[in-house]
Amino acid sequence: MSAILKIKPLGFPWETSDPFLFCAYHEDQYPKGNKVLGPNASLTGRSLGQDFVLKDGWRMYHGTKVPGFPAHPHRGFETVTVVQKGLVDHSDSLGAAGRFGHGDVQWMTAGKGVMHSEMFPLLHSDKENPFLLFQIWLNLPKDKKMVEPHFKMLWSEEIPQVITQDKSENKIEIHVIAGNYLGYTSPTPAPNSWAADPNNEVMIWTIKMEPNATFSFPKSSSGINRSLFFFKGSQITSEGHTIPVNHKMILNSNEEFTLTNGNTEAHFLYLQGRPINEPVVKHGPFVMNSQKEIIEAIEEYQKNQFGGWPWPTNDHVHAPSKGRFALFPDGTEIKK
Repeated sequence: MSAILKIKPLGFPWETSDPFLFCAYHEDQYPKGNKVLGPNASLTGRSLGQDFVLKDGWRMYHGTKVPGFPAHPHRGFETVTVVQKGLVDHSDSLGAAGRFGHGDVQWMTAGKGVMHSEMFPLLHSDKENPFLLFQIWLNLPKDKKMVEPHFKMLWSEEIPQVITQDKSENKIEIHVIAGNYLGYTSPTPAPNSWAADPNNEVMIWTIKMEPNATFSFPKSSSGINRSLFFFKGSQITSEGHTIPVNHKMILNSNEEFTLTNGNTEAHFLYLQGRPINEPVVKHGPFVMNSQKEIIEAIEEYQKNQFGGWPWPTNDHVHAPSKGRFALFPDGTEIKK
């Protein structure tokens, strides 16, 4: 049987398979920063508050001074935020906060409800501030949708970086954010996550391949959904297919999958997991099992904003002097 079930172009956001909900990919070439950590450039001509058009190589998204996503709610799922370049300032309704990036990952369980902001501070005023982020939405099963909100940091120093070679000594580099590879195991996911049970075989990897490198993905168990997202490079070949960049491959879990890169460096995101196989009803930032539960989520958020907002502004950013850190709801702070 073929290892490739389907090949599809990438849209926005990227379509994913159960247990994942979707993946948002953001890459921006931000200019030098100003005194308020926003872009030191004119914002004229941008639809501020709703700027998703790539103008001059970057976007403000929902930000008006600093790019990013000011305070907004979530319920019923998890976000896995992978920041390969640049920084993210997190603030939330639990009083927790953080600044992370340069390979760090934040794993946040929204559970019964949390409000948070994700701003992209441009700390460098003397040079450009390149930015690359994936935010993967991972569903929660029905019995976990109303758990207490939680977040943890997977610092870049803790995420296994596996460097291997093919027969021609071309390098392949894999960062194991969830799951395992060649005996390297990821940091522990959030405790109520679908990924916390190894029987669900959840894998989240980022992969970089040198030109002309060949790499094989091992088989997984029957019934596992798995997809490979090819987002940077030129083209790859596999099973007689020539696949251009900005495509995804839906893979057969019962077959080993081998690909060969073209003549430029290639970058991929790999997602795998056992499907939850429950009804999914989505409404903006809420993901539940029924329309009734969606209505309840909206009503509760309108009533109490999932705990309110303890920060001075909806687009709060931390002091320029702050390094990478995480402040948890119990007051514990970790500095990197």
